[in-house]
Amino acid sequence: MKKEEIHLEDIQRILFGEAPPIFLLEVFIRTVLTYIILLFVIRWLGKRMSGQVTIMEMAVMLTLGAIVSTPMQVPERGILQGVILLLCAVGFQRGISLWAFHNHKFENFTQGKPSMLIKDGVMQLKQMQEDRISRQQLFAELRKQNIHNLGAVERVYLEASGLISIFKAPQAKLGLATLPPDDKEIMQVFEEGNKPKNGEMILMACINCGTVKPQSTNGSCHDCGKDNWINAI
Repeated sequence: MKKEEIHLEDIQRILFGEAPPIFLLEVFIRTVLTYIILLFVIRWLGKRMSGQVTIMEMAVMLTLGAIVSTPMQVPERGILQGVILLLCAVGFQRGISLWAFHNHKFENFTQGKPSMLIKDGVMQLKQMQEDRISRQQLFAELRKQNIHNLGAVERVYLEASGLISIFKAPQAKLGLATLPPDDKEIMQVFEEGNKPKNGEMILMACINCGTVKPQSTNGSCHDCGKDNWINAI
């Protein structure tokens, strides 16, 4: 469309485009038919498409969205072209999945693989940075499982689907609090409940990574190099 053909007072073009108003009825029919076909396609792809998805599945979903928009709205394009494109996308995804089933390296490349976020109560900061997971995002997931400190965690994995899997330690230990830092009242309650008894060693937790050390030990954290400590709970 040439710029001299664009006029802000041209309400007919703004609302209906270059097609006549009756095309709105055709858009409705196209949308209903395309949506029904798309439902069958997603059902064919499996239940995973309606839950947490992997990288490959997300790519297919975005592709499907791009494919169906044109047949629903553009008068110069027919529905049959969209159907053919949908079938091609499904065939491509099925072929990739079959190949990944027989080739583990290709599966890791297309589907992604789990990564470890916490190991024995210590955050794996480098991996968290690569996965773009913040401490508070991770702590929020732990709080959902009623975990108040990192000492109660043995392993935390970020799955390829984006889900976070949490494995509790067989025996909980003192560790860095996962409680919201602004909630001073609840922090005080846990600190009071975890005060060492006579003769017990006072433990400190690294605020940066969660490494625990005795209070009597001076120096920076051997895991992350930071020198910022708080009472372990």
